[in-house]
Amino acid sequence: MTGPPILVTDRLLLRPFTLADAPEVQRLAGDYEIASRTLEIPYPYPDGAAENWIATQRSGFEQGVHVVYAVARAREGDLVGAVGLVEVNRRHGRAELGYWVARPCRGRGYATEAARAMIEYGFSILELHRIYAMHLSRNPASGRVMEKCGMVHEAHLREHDRKRGTFEDVDVWGVLHDEWRERCTVPAIREFRMH
Repeated sequence: MTGPPILVTDRLLLRPFTLADAPEVQRLAGDYEIASRTLEIPYPYPDGAAENWIATQRSGFEQGVHVVYAVARAREGDLVGAVGLVEVNRRHGRAELGYWVARPCRGRGYATEAARAMIEYGFSILELHRIYAMHLSRNPASGRVMEKCGMVHEAHLREHDRKRGTFEDVDVWGVLHDEWRERCTVPAIREFRMH
């Protein structure tokens, strides 16, 4: 089986991670500002963790449980973050959207552009019915990305998750296939490339 296709948006290239990306993943995701605002990224980011995480991506895709992409600027080719659909549940037709963008690249719309492409991929290629996303309530910028992607705020869960020993409030957003089709009049993905 081949890996996931490369997705091309207006400014970004969403491609599978390679082991060569590991040092940049460790450097960018290991930034305290990024790690502190996401549930699963460790801080400090240990040596070898990026390689281990990247090594799980292909098998997860082949098993149909997730699809995770490196987000790179199309012209420059440099890594700016990650985006993916995890917890893919075919029986219930749903998956969870997740993403992060490196601190120096924030405020340029990359998270929104990558997330929109991932939502389109989920509905068009994976034929999902629902895509949801969660963010720590103290990170409202992530909620703004979800809102810009046409997601609806569905819940505020008090002290739902624990991050570094502290219980954190979480906000939940979601979008259904038919809602996405009504709201998304311009395709988020310009081109699919097999590699």
